[in-house]
Amino acid sequence: MKKSTLFLYTLLIASCSFAQQDSARAYFEKGMEEKNARRFLTASKNFEKAVGFDKQYKEAYLQNGYVNLEMRKTDIAKGLFTKVHELDANDMGAIRELSTIYYDYRQFKQAIAFATKCIGCHDAERIQAMSNYHLEDYAAAVKGLKNVLAKNPADAEATYTLGRTYLDMQEYKAAVPYYNKAVQLDESKNVWAYELGLLYYNLNDFKNAVVFFNKAAAGGYPQSNDFSENLGYAYIYSGQFEKGEPLLLDIFAKKPGNKELLHDIAQACYQLKMYDKSLGYCQQLMELDSKDAKALYQAGLCFQKKGQKEKGQGMCDKAIEMDPSLAKMRQKNMTMGL
Repeated sequence: MKKSTLFLYTLLIASCSFAQQDSARAYFEKGMEEKNARRFLTASKNFEKAVGFDKQYKEAYLQNGYVNLEMRKTDIAKGLFTKVHELDANDMGAIRELSTIYYDYRQFKQAIAFATKCIGCHDAERIQAMSNYHLEDYAAAVKGLKNVLAKNPADAEATYTLGRTYLDMQEYKAAVPYYNKAVQLDESKNVWAYELGLLYYNLNDFKNAVVFFNKAAAGGYPQSNDFSENLGYAYIYSGQFEKGEPLLLDIFAKKPGNKELLHDIAQACYQLKMYDKSLGYCQQLMELDSKDAKALYQAGLCFQKKGQKEKGQGMCDKAIEMDPSLAKMRQKNMTMGL
């Protein structure tokens, strides 16, 4: 009698187990039908019912992760893919999605860890390279990004990131060709165009700086005071003084106390051998502050360049009396051959 009871109990458990598996499979199949019909919310509910009957139903967790991605419920999807990874550490579908999600979450070490495991994933090398850039491992980033671009030269973001890597390494000349290509590949990225303008500016290639500053502006880049100042000086140093000066004066009108801006314009005019223009700005500075030794010294240099050496020398001497630190400027000018 006892043996019969035990047999019946075992049979009952087995029957329940098969019934649960059948229910889980039925809900999974219904979930797949709904997913294929792009009714993602209903699909998700069916996958949830499937795992309610079978907690080890890996494929149901995985497919539920995919439909939650479609619904932009990334946190839920991440949890589901993590569950799949716990059930099967070699499931490439979950590994691939987790590497992408962690990258999008800017959790770059985790992104690299999963991308490294992702055998045969076409974007694994890209995720590792881009993550290495964000982790400031520039040597690894350069190597990885070059491999990525060798396989897909049209990848605009990877191209830009390689240029940005060289920029952050202060290898400006190496950065320029990648920036140029990135801007060509994706003209909507006005920030890239502006950064390229800054690169050219720092390389003293002011004509190209003007081109890409204007390209950025045409693409919608905000024309803040900083932007207008950079464009203004790029115009001036590229020989287009008549375009640069109004931009800088407009900034000064907004910031009338910004004497440093007038100093910089005076200095730019001096470097371009526009000595009368430079004197005009020096005069304006001294009207704002009669004790502005730097403006007085700059004016003295201008007079010397105009052939009035005694007058200019006297002004420079007086400026040094007012501010002894200007003596260093005299030494520099003598070395360069005033």
